Amino acid sequence: MLPALSLNNRPTHIRVVEALRHRPAVPIVLGRSVGFAAAFAIPIVLSRILDQAEFGTYKQLFLIYATLFGVAQLGIAESLYYFIPRDSGHAGQHIANAVLTLAAAGIGCLTLLMFSSNVIAGWLANPQITAGLLPLGLFLSLTLVTAPFEIVLVSKGRYNSAALAYAASDLVRVVCVVVPAFVIGTIAAVMWGVVAFALARLIAMLWSLRREVVGFQPQLSMWRGQMAYALPFALAVAVEIVQANFHQYVVATRVDAATFAIFAVGILQMPLVDIIATSTASVMMVKISAGGDRDTRAVLALWHDTVVRLSLVVFPLVAFMLIAARDLIVLVFTEAYAASVPIFQLSTIAILPACLCVDAVLRAHAQTRVLLVLNLVRLAVVAGLIGGFLTVFGLRGAVAATLCATVLARALGLARIARLLNVRVVELLPWRQLTTTAVLAALAALPALWVHRVMPNTGAVALVIVATVYGITFMGLNLWSGSFSLLHTECPDVT
Repeated sequence: MLPALSLNNRPTHIRVVEALRHRPAVPIVLGRSVGFAAAFAIPIVLSRILDQAEFGTYKQLFLIYATLFGVAQLGIAESLYYFIPRDSGHAGQHIANAVLTLAAAGIGCLTLLMFSSNVIAGWLANPQITAGLLPLGLFLSLTLVTAPFEIVLVSKGRYNSAALAYAASDLVRVVCVVVPAFVIGTIAAVMWGVVAFALARLIAMLWSLRREVVGFQPQLSMWRGQMAYALPFALAVAVEIVQANFHQYVVATRVDAATFAIFAVGILQMPLVDIIATSTASVMMVKISAGGDRDTRAVLALWHDTVVRLSLVVFPLVAFMLIAARDLIVLVFTEAYAASVPIFQLSTIAILPACLCVDAVLRAHAQTRVLLVLNLVRLAVVAGLIGGFLTVFGLRGAVAATLCATVLARALGLARIARLLNVRVVELLPWRQLTTTAVLAALAALPALWVHRVMPNTGAVALVIVATVYGITFMGLNLWSGSFSLLHTECPDVT
């Protein structure tokens, strides 16, 4: 059994390797932050240009997109995080296999949407949705083909290039959506705008692959190996996508498009958490995968370091958003969406499990079948709870059912990781650091909450003042307690 690890008291015999610090995630986080900051303008603009029914239709279209995009990848794009670090000499073949597989999946999705347009409209009781299905299918097909773009760059260690690709891609997408929305002001114009964006992204990816990849040609035997790894993961992702969006589909079939717009705004999260958590977890997964057999102690230390860094961002961000929820919603989406506030507050709490990076650790250990089982459990729990929760709690019930399922799945995932790494529960996570950060985030909320309640102003002024008070308090408490010294700890080598 391994002795308990401390991020502040690492054994001296562990070799420190700068390359394995989490600094490679920084450019990716910055690149995605620039892009997502611009992309977050899309729902803000559309909620003001379109009425609630039209905005609800737009959200339904992209609910379909999000579902099919996740499922139709078949896990082949994400498998590159696993294969490229391990078999860099055949990276071109692995990438070619992925691109061609995704192209075939995209054609299949386009065909499916065209032949089922009336069924979809009837299911959602929204005939307006049919006009957007053709451009949605084209957009989906093109973005599926380009799904490996940034994954290839990250897997090859080209973090700055990946950051640039993330930022440029989202900035171009914003232009292609916002300009047609302002000039023409219809859903159709917006949908054809995203098709133009997808074409531009495809051209950029092909140009990048031509420069970065040698031997770009499919190889059948390697494709079989990729699919053997990817299909269990693909099934896990498919179930995850279905369970993650299941509550939205249930709500969409029970309410009209305008009410669905209220719900969609409530579950819309600020992109910062996804940017940081996804980018950091991806870098961690590549490092673990590159370690081959992997030293269990080093993997555990790397995971602990990742979790601590994420908690220092996620915990205070969640606390602040709970305090300022109404001001955020009204400022961003106008008073017309004030009914979304209680939904937004509950969905904000659901961000917290993102700190644990459970899925990334399991994927790095090729535990894709475990992910499938966990997602089946989540789907079963959501399906079993959502009807009663909606009846009792209204629209918030849909979010509560999903949160319950997520907590259970994370607990089961942690139990599996404990067995993989042969550690005790007390060693599984950096419990002391997580508890300290949670307590400090809660304490910092007290003066911010008092200032928020006594302030006569609302909107942007209130947000700036409350954010300043909270930020200064949280930083001060952390400096006083020494928690920020964790950001300067070093990770052991896993190669």
